[in-house]
Amino acid sequence: MEFFRIRRDIPFMRYALIFNVISALMFVAAVVFLVTRGLNLSIEFTGGTVMEVGYPQGANVDVIRATLGRLGYADAQVQSYGNPRDVVIRLPLHHGESSAEQSIKVMAGLKAANADAEQRRTEFVGPQVGSELASDGLKALGLVIFGIMAYLAVRFEWKFSIAAILANLHDVIIVLGFFALFQWEFSLPVLAAVLAVLGYSVNESVVIFDRVRENFRKYRKYSTVQVIDSAITGTISRTVITHGSTLAMAFSMFIFGGPALHYFALALIIGISMSIYSSVFVAAALAMWFGVKREDLIKPGGNKPSDRADPNAGAVV
Repeated sequence: MEFFRIRRDIPFMRYALIFNVISALMFVAAVVFLVTRGLNLSIEFTGGTVMEVGYPQGANVDVIRATLGRLGYADAQVQSYGNPRDVVIRLPLHHGESSAEQSIKVMAGLKAANADAEQRRTEFVGPQVGSELASDGLKALGLVIFGIMAYLAVRFEWKFSIAAILANLHDVIIVLGFFALFQWEFSLPVLAAVLAVLGYSVNESVVIFDRVRENFRKYRKYSTVQVIDSAITGTISRTVITHGSTLAMAFSMFIFGGPALHYFALALIIGISMSIYSSVFVAAALAMWFGVKREDLIKPGGNKPSDRADPNAGAVV
């Protein structure tokens, strides 16, 4: 399915160096922000108090947040839980205040605002649990990266594998850099969004790399630069449809999803936008600079129909 077809190949690789210099600067800036400012970790990672509170007539989340702000917990998380009558409140640890003292103080404030508020449960999340979650998250990220490299190395060639991983890490580090720069809260849903961006970004790279392989078979007189430009141009319509739909979904969550989905959607929006950019100007350009050529993807003397000379070989599209 195509919305449109571009008849002349766009010379993307002509501007590859400029855009990769920009990418390198963005990457370095993101690393600097991560080192100097760090991530604003949520209580899942740092520890804190989790409370479930019920209301017989439905919970007003905005009123609850305002009440917590007056109590000195402006950084608390409040979200609906299961149904409109129940909410979950996550309170970060405060110096000199125990979890029990926090829960008593919060319930007193909530009952003053609404006498029908009922405490359902209270749990304490210790820093040790948070440390384990952070460690498990890093392990998951490492396994995803290893799996992607192995898959691309088998399906294509090691040059594509390294190019795709570098492009994907570029996307992830820049997403994390935004969260470090603006000190947006980094929670488990945001970590899930980062892992989703990894998979999403590699999918875009695979589409382009697959078209590069096809074009090496189809246009035998094309240079590597011409093959890559043709491959990217040929996938633009698909990119518009796929990324347009995905970004529409992410923006819908960002606008209408409320605080519970705010940073999750924001991470997706940044990650998806960067994946479009990196697949074209980072992954493809790196593969070109690594010296990918027709012989890397197609074995000489192949007997498959796709490896035989194409009657349209060398034709300009």
